[in-house]
Amino acid sequence: MDPDDDLPPTDAAAALQLIQDQRSVAARRLAPDARLLYWPWGVAWLVGFGLFFLRFPPGERELVGLPSWLPLTVLFALLLAAAATQAAVSVRAYGQVSGESARRGQWYGCAWGLGSVSVYAGFGQITEHLPHDLASLLWSATAVGLTGALHMAGGAIWLDRDLFRLGVWISVINLVGAIAGPGWHALVVAVAGGGGILVAGAIARRRQRQRS
Repeated sequence: MDPDDDLPPTDAAAALQLIQDQRSVAARRLAPDARLLYWPWGVAWLVGFGLFFLRFPPGERELVGLPSWLPLTVLFALLLAAAATQAAVSVRAYGQVSGESARRGQWYGCAWGLGSVSVYAGFGQITEHLPHDLASLLWSATAVGLTGALHMAGGAIWLDRDLFRLGVWISVINLVGAIAGPGWHALVVAVAGGGGILVAGAIARRRQRQRS
């Protein structure tokens, strides 16, 4: 081995290139694959809300003879799997990161948890007095609306345009689905919401590769 290989570069251009290479390596190690952060949620929405539309479409006639408990069970199972995947990927990528960025992530996670629990606790006292179709619309529209708002908040915190735009998209399609009414909301969220999250993950991954 040539001992000169271990010496620092002697010219500014080589030094700058070395710094850029090291930054690229560090970025690849710290930044998790965006598809693992987006796609599990996209699949959960596409499949879960899709089953809701098939079992509880607009009107009285179901499109597919599914047990009434199946759509909600599948949706919750897929959402839990998506949350577990995101948590595992995030801990692996950012577990050693400390400082202001880490605090932002922790506080943002608390906003998700406490915001969801407080909203659902209140609705739990209301929905039992509503017809089934309206109760389902209230729950799903609120959950999707909260997701859109927190995505926009996350985009603002980290100045992430893609995350903010996804939050805007989710909020808009949630509004469209809520106005369309029970049944239609599930279809809009499944196709436009779940599909939009899958597309956002593909775009985010492509930009990761370009930055690397």
